[in-house]
Amino acid sequence: MIRRAILAAGAVALAALAGCGPATQQGAAAPPNAPKTLAFSILSAEDQASYEPLWRPLLDDLSKAVGLPVKPFFSSNYTALVQAMRFNQVQMGWFSTLPALEAIDRADATVFARTADLDGKETYTSVVIVKKGSGLTLDKILKCDRSLSFGIGDPHSTSGTLAPTAFLFRPRKIDPNTCFKVVRSATHAANLFSVANGVLDASTNNSVGLDFALKGAPEAKRAYDNIQVVWTSPPIPESALVYRKDLDPVLRDKIRAFFLSYGKAPGAEGRRQREVMAKLHYTSFNPADDGYLKPIRDLSAANPPAGTGG
Repeated sequence: MIRRAILAAGAVALAALAGCGPATQQGAAAPPNAPKTLAFSILSAEDQASYEPLWRPLLDDLSKAVGLPVKPFFSSNYTALVQAMRFNQVQMGWFSTLPALEAIDRADATVFARTADLDGKETYTSVVIVKKGSGLTLDKILKCDRSLSFGIGDPHSTSGTLAPTAFLFRPRKIDPNTCFKVVRSATHAANLFSVANGVLDASTNNSVGLDFALKGAPEAKRAYDNIQVVWTSPPIPESALVYRKDLDPVLRDKIRAFFLSYGKAPGAEGRRQREVMAKLHYTSFNPADDGYLKPIRDLSAANPPAGTGG
């Protein structure tokens, strides 16, 4: 899931989603740069074909609540998502915590909500997986004799790269690039299939991605059944919802109110909304601000990417 040659492809996608111009709300003139359409970025942990049907009902509901069309924005990497928000081609989105932090620092964004999983928890874990029956243990993986291939996430991935670096490799003074025969970067889904099919000996992943695989399409379930977890990180904060600070305050309030109340309506409508969230493996969107990301900011500062020192 990392490839540094992302900006060219990202720029083409960004242009397609540009949509700014005058708009009115209840007869009053909107700010001169108010968007006609809102774009919602969806983190690139998995592929668009898998995620768009899951998010579409929620985005349709959001569109009705704010009175503007809401379109999803997908990319093959985190950097393009942050760039999309930086250049105001995306106004809000769902980010894992490290990209959310970058959106705050580089894209005029702020956190307004956080997610809670099906058990109500606001944390998840990074994991290392191997093929079931391979005989590989964590000790064998960390032997670092350059005999194994290893899959890692985007360098901006919280669970795919930052957490294993901070909690697994750096405390043992291990550099994956010198520990393994080859290190490949890919999405969590691609790494899962690569390990299950014996293309990679081991890789990072996360508890959320594995749960999606377990309850997902038959081929994903087969892959899940063919791997095992050999390492689990301490809990890390679940993903965040962010929007641009320069959105009209009235619109920001509507967006925030929509997410914080979603799934809490009485009767059949509430049940329908909860079913939408359950497919995303969430029970609620809870209030949050930029302080929610302080643990990730501290972790990132203590564990900079390879080649940046520290």
